[in-house]
Amino acid sequence: MQRRRNAVPRGVYHATPVFAAKAEGALVEDVDGNVFIDLAGGIGCVNVGHRAEPVVAAIKEQASRYLHTCFSVSPYEGFVELAERLNALTPGNFPKKTLLVNTGAEAVENAVKIARAYTKRPAVICFQDAFHGRSLLALSLTSKVRPYKVGFDPFPSDIYRIPYAYCYRCPLGLEYPSCEVACAKHLEHVFKNVVAPESVAAVIVEPVLGEGGFITPPPEYFKILAEICRKHNIVFIADEVQTGICRTGSLFAIEQYGVDPDILITAKSLGGGLPIGAVTGRAEIMDAPVVGGLGGTFIGNPVSCAAALAVIDMLESVDLNARAKQLERIFLERASEWREHMPIVGAIHGLGAMRSLELVRDHKTKEPATAETNNIVRYCYEHGVLTISAGTSGNIIRILMPLVITDEQFTEALSVLEAAIANAGVAATASDRGAYA
Repeated sequence: MQRRRNAVPRGVYHATPVFAAKAEGALVEDVDGNVFIDLAGGIGCVNVGHRAEPVVAAIKEQASRYLHTCFSVSPYEGFVELAERLNALTPGNFPKKTLLVNTGAEAVENAVKIARAYTKRPAVICFQDAFHGRSLLALSLTSKVRPYKVGFDPFPSDIYRIPYAYCYRCPLGLEYPSCEVACAKHLEHVFKNVVAPESVAAVIVEPVLGEGGFITPPPEYFKILAEICRKHNIVFIADEVQTGICRTGSLFAIEQYGVDPDILITAKSLGGGLPIGAVTGRAEIMDAPVVGGLGGTFIGNPVSCAAALAVIDMLESVDLNARAKQLERIFLERASEWREHMPIVGAIHGLGAMRSLELVRDHKTKEPATAETNNIVRYCYEHGVLTISAGTSGNIIRILMPLVITDEQFTEALSVLEAAIANAGVAATASDRGAYA
């Protein structure tokens, strides 16, 4: 840790002091030989598990042939094949094309560039509590100021932010369903009072908020947004960097809302642990930039492409969507008990195996229990479980376990989390702890 302090900038945060030595499946072993059950999954990057055998084999095979040629100099089949596979797998019955890049943030930036080239418009609309990355344009689309944005301004212009469907803390002060999803229809209000639709290139949105706390909107929310976008010829972009690759019980979360985005962004678990991102969209939109307008030295790195193809093969041989739903049932059974008996648990969020607990000091005021959340993260890693927080107020515990975790491992991890929550809520809820003390 002292070497880390001396060599690495303080701005690079880590949630735990656990230095990894090796990992396998859903387990991480640290340099001291302690073994942890991983409920963080590299922030959603190892849905297929740490060092999945098919992924490791594909990496080794590709590394034995070549590591890099630069696709813009000497193309290779892996890039093309991965693009073909993603074109076939992403929702929408229309011709598609895919750009491969290195990261989710890079994919976000290219999606915006492509939308602007296609529409010849400058503006982009994003959402409160959203996270789209840390590069400057992606950061301008990200909502949370501290720690992500503080000190890095000025940001690019023509970025406009509107409320997300955060029903537990409705930004409009309404209640679902009597609200008639006013937050989605608010987009038309923005066109009247903030920015003309003729100036808007794209609306970019996460089907489930990632860093924002795994918030899920009502079923009709995205259909309303997509219809408004179609009405005004605005590109609808689904950011599936964290939700994609079976995390929510479908290959992509937007499928569960019955919407075909014009552009879909994926990254994280696509590479099975290696860095890669993808922008997949309608062919006519993707072809809008001029030749040479898209690219990068390491885009679609051959080894990362091989890993991603192995991940897709695994999705076809192992039903990870079904596994995500099984894990969802296990989690909800336990979490519902916590919500009933532990007043610190204010809400359960998420979709499929992308789950979170929002912790509050009072159910009426919904005051965020931020300090308690930090204590829970600490208690967990001190008792053999890796987990991380989320949310604009840092009061949400998020769970992104590898989907290959066993029932026994997951149950054990949830028991530790249960004890951590009970321990964090002792002072405020001693009379209500019951069996959870």
